Amino acid sequence: MKRRFTLACLPLLSACAGEPPQDIGNLDGRLAGCPDSPNCVCSFETRESHTIAPLQANLAQVQQVLLGLPEARIISSDGNYLYAEFTSRLMGFVDDVEFLYEPGSGLTHVRSASRVGYSDMGVNRKRIESIRTALTAKP
Repeated sequence: MKRRFTLACLPLLSACAGEPPQDIGNLDGRLAGCPDSPNCVCSFETRESHTIAPLQANLAQVQQVLLGLPEARIISSDGNYLYAEFTSRLMGFVDDVEFLYEPGSGLTHVRSASRVGYSDMGVNRKRIESIRTALTAKP
């Protein structure tokens, strides 16, 4: 009985992952904007509810922080762009997190967005701020 219940729930849990977005990446030196839903933050956004400051770090430093986070999985890294997926432990929700390094300014722009759902209860903003804190703690 217990095994049958577990097997029946697997499709529901995999649905939390959603499909990887097709409209992300380095878009002529910018990251995609956020949708109207409150489950995304981006340093290129001008709307107060979605904007977040870029990181004062390079991609090597960001990558070092990500490698220490068990919920993070680096999907690709190419030149000045890094793309990672973050999977929640409890429900398996997947968020897409992008980093775009701007050599001229020494800043790394960020975008963190939920794949599914409407609200994220501030998880994407907290994630970027947590990465920011970890970067400032490193020598």
